[in-house]
Amino acid sequence: MVIAVIDLGTNSTRLLVARVEDGRVEQLERRSTVTRLGQGVDATGRLADEAVERVLDVLEGYRRLIDERDAKTVVALATSAVRDSDNGHEFRETLHERFGIDVRIISGDEEARLTFLGATSARADRDDPTLVIDIGGGSTELVVGRPGADPDFHVSTQAGSVRQTERHLDGDPPSADELGELRTEVRGIVEEAVPAPEREAVTRGIAVAGTATQLAGIARALESSDAPLHGYTLELSDVRSMLERLAGVPLEERRQTPGLDPDRAPTIVAGAAILVESMEAFGLVEVETSETDILHGAALSALTTDIG
Repeated sequence: MVIAVIDLGTNSTRLLVARVEDGRVEQLERRSTVTRLGQGVDATGRLADEAVERVLDVLEGYRRLIDERDAKTVVALATSAVRDSDNGHEFRETLHERFGIDVRIISGDEEARLTFLGATSARADRDDPTLVIDIGGGSTELVVGRPGADPDFHVSTQAGSVRQTERHLDGDPPSADELGELRTEVRGIVEEAVPAPEREAVTRGIAVAGTATQLAGIARALESSDAPLHGYTLELSDVRSMLERLAGVPLEERRQTPGLDPDRAPTIVAGAAILVESMEAFGLVEVETSETDILHGAALSALTTDIG
């Protein structure tokens, strides 16, 4: 069965078209475009008109890809930005009228469950208590469990790369005080959201979504390596070094960083800081990056639930 999944995230709009059979997801098409749907939502409580237009422009192309691949089921998920906005309902109506897409606004809990399923479903090593870190634009999901089973613990936090950038990073480059305030806020959010026993039980970490794969891309470029991003190991010491380097240069210079998508440059500092604070809070010296995430989890769930 060919299934299309659209993720209307706070920072990016993503598409997966896949053939799903017997619990396996075979990727046919995958796209990711930075659209910054969550622009200003933290301050205004509304989706900005220009942000909505950016998403609509991208979805024109995605709709063509979906039709070309003859996907029988289309699942569209909206997360933090739409969840937190006052005009999210109008946005959903627009997508239905223009593209025939019915968007489901999912809770942070559901976002965490689908992300964990997507990140761990194909793993054979299923005994270790595993943390999945999903750093989005408006929220970060922290999910603990054993691969192949429902999570034992999950929480959606108000720490996101767009949200924290808009709250704290005014300077170009950001000042040490700005970055310090951001990190202090994130550290408090994580420690308050996840009880110490849950954090101490974790023995392994998997980081999904744009921040993790972008940092893996930077690390790979520094090593002149052609290792795949999926499964790449990020050492805490290296993430700290990349955070220092990225925060120490102006935005235009940051855009030139080898391995970094220039469109991710405005929010990568906050994203890297969230990853550092999350790893430190859980006592992890390394995490594995994964390109299977909520898109894959939603595709798998579409066969067995009413998510579509």
